[in-house]
Amino acid sequence: MALHTRTFTTYDGTALAYRTQGQGEPLVVLPGGPLRDPVYLGDLGGLPAHRTLVVLHARGTGDSAAPADPATYRCDRQVADVEALRTHLGLDRIDLLGHSAAGNLATLYAAAHPERVRSLVLVTPGTRAVGVETSDEEWDKAAECFADRPWYPEARAALDAIDDTTPAPCVAELVMPFAYGRWDEAARAHAAGVRTEVNWAAAAAYYGDGAFTPEATRRALRAVTAPVLVLAGGLDNGPTPAKAAELAACFPHAEAVVQAGAGHFPWVDDPGAFARAVAAFLDPGVRTVTVDGVRLAYRVRGPEGAPPVVLVHGRGGDSTDWTEIAAGLAADRRVYALDLRGHGLSDHPGEYGFAALRDEIGGFLKALGLAGATVVGHSMGGAAACLLAQREPALVGRLVLEDAPVFFPVLPPRGPAGLPEEPVAFDWAVLDATNADLNAPDPAWREELTAITAPTLIIGGGPTSHLPQGHLAWMAERVPDARLVTIEAGHLVHAARPREFLAALREFGV
Repeated sequence: MALHTRTFTTYDGTALAYRTQGQGEPLVVLPGGPLRDPVYLGDLGGLPAHRTLVVLHARGTGDSAAPADPATYRCDRQVADVEALRTHLGLDRIDLLGHSAAGNLATLYAAAHPERVRSLVLVTPGTRAVGVETSDEEWDKAAECFADRPWYPEARAALDAIDDTTPAPCVAELVMPFAYGRWDEAARAHAAGVRTEVNWAAAAAYYGDGAFTPEATRRALRAVTAPVLVLAGGLDNGPTPAKAAELAACFPHAEAVVQAGAGHFPWVDDPGAFARAVAAFLDPGVRTVTVDGVRLAYRVRGPEGAPPVVLVHGRGGDSTDWTEIAAGLAADRRVYALDLRGHGLSDHPGEYGFAALRDEIGGFLKALGLAGATVVGHSMGGAAACLLAQREPALVGRLVLEDAPVFFPVLPPRGPAGLPEEPVAFDWAVLDATNADLNAPDPAWREELTAITAPTLIIGGGPTSHLPQGHLAWMAERVPDARLVTIEAGHLVHAARPREFLAALREFGV
């Protein structure tokens, strides 16, 4: 996506630059460093696919001019630059993201202008603004998580040799191996810019005397009504996940999320995981819940207290596949559309297969108190929901299976999926894991169909579907309270024939 750089004049006459990239609602981004050229942010793991990034070049960095008064480099004085940018953009409220040292700046902005913040994302943020400090001993203790890495002894020895005479750029370079989840070629390339991208002559002024008044800031943050996401790296030394949680506790409506295996630059360690977590938080239509350590995204619509319906997509899909169906049901149903693991904005844990998906749907129902809900599943999602109805009948009140496989072995067996030719919107590893189950399914998955107690509607796609429709008829004979309806639309029944699909659900009592 194209980058566009523009300028505006801030409160003291300094010309500041910002670049825009992406599509959707603007997200104002404050780079860390402090005072580092925002080039190191890249595209923040692909966030421009979800939001238009408005990346501020801090005074004296990137394409912004140096101020006449060096004292204005101080963190608290740059709050006025953020407010000037908001005014320049013509936004009443902003979604704001601050990384690292700029986590302090974003926090101070929220404290000074709580009414101007629509949402706040703090990524591996500095915590000095609220008086949360990391001692050298705590940093060293946290760094021991890398003790088994081959580079650790040399890097540790170099750090131990640092003294008061070591130039700040050298210190930053020596710390870099500890700032990434993997000290690989990509991390080294990203870290190489730290010496040249930071305005080292001015960086010390950022933390100058008077920059922070923690007690006053904590009091002011109580007025922040906006939702706040504090995203920590599981392997980050500063802040550690524990320190990030302390910062989150300063806000009335904050959640702390830990990106496992990530360091101080989580979008470098795992771009997809970073972008999914941030995009899910920023989307007002998306909520998240953690089930067995996996963060699941879902969408909700319809009146609270109405009978619940849970929609589960097929392989390669996500919750947005159900938009039209959800709208049709939401008049008198509380509709939950789930992103299964490896799909949409949910985590990609790497472990897939129908048993894992079955347990995940069950965990979702339990976590949200939806036992007895109607569960509607398409294809892979339908097969997993069917397994859940067998294993835990009390969780499923009514069951709808849309052109779902019946777990007869696939003949001929499906081979390895290979690598995708183009980027895909789901974890490609899902294919091999679920294909293995389809090639050699557990015979009990067919034998235990008789254990399903929920009234069941089976919707087949007819002769143009790739699934053998005779298998669906066979299943309908074995599920105790099942009926089979055919809508000749192929495999994607609800997408190709939404009216007929909704009519079938309504007739079934959904």
